[in-house]
Amino acid sequence: MTRSRDEGLADLEARIGHAFADPALLGRALTHVSASPARRDSYERLEFLGDRVLGLAVAHMLYDAFPNESEGELSRRLAALVRKETCAEVAEVWGVGAAMRLGEGEAQTGGRGKRALLGDICEAIIGAAFLDGGAAAAEHIVRKAFSDRMAASGQDLRDAKTALQEWAQARGLATPRYRLVARSGPDHAPFFEVVVEVQGFAAAPGSGASKRVAEQAAAAAFLAREDAAKGKGDT
Repeated sequence: MTRSRDEGLADLEARIGHAFADPALLGRALTHVSASPARRDSYERLEFLGDRVLGLAVAHMLYDAFPNESEGELSRRLAALVRKETCAEVAEVWGVGAAMRLGEGEAQTGGRGKRALLGDICEAIIGAAFLDGGAAAAEHIVRKAFSDRMAASGQDLRDAKTALQEWAQARGLATPRYRLVARSGPDHAPFFEVVVEVQGFAAAPGSGASKRVAEQAAAAAFLAREDAAKGKGDT
């Protein structure tokens, strides 16, 4: 991989939370089979690995975060966090769509926005990080990306904005307000930073490749923070 291509992935690495010693691993994780002369050079094998690494890292995270929950409760949270839809949301927050390497046909049919493909790429990146930096590097990425989603992981699978609105209404508070604080990146690959404000509470930040994704991330961050605060107060 050339130096210029490394620099082109620097922003993505920053959002993921890992600077690759071997950038070719990240490049392979972003490569769809339609853009790979040899199938083994696509993301598919890394996805296989990353799926297993993700499961172990999330299980460890949940074991630490919920010491009083049963195996069944932890299993339900695990299933919600490692499902393909959640991985796709993480990929959107990372903004991987613009960096994906697709064949012309896949690109023309909207491959950069396909939820199943985004979920696969998320797992492939985790697998690539495992090979590049070991289990600790992969777990760091998983904790950074998935911790905000833990609060809602044992609930039904409502979106975080809906969950936060219901949380506020149940306490007699005004509807949460989302405020855009920054927009960066080129037009074809924008990156948004927002905060969500709830009456009487500190704002919570979120970011992503669209305002919708950033707002969802902010809502999830708010719920995770308040859930953690409640847990400390109960001890």
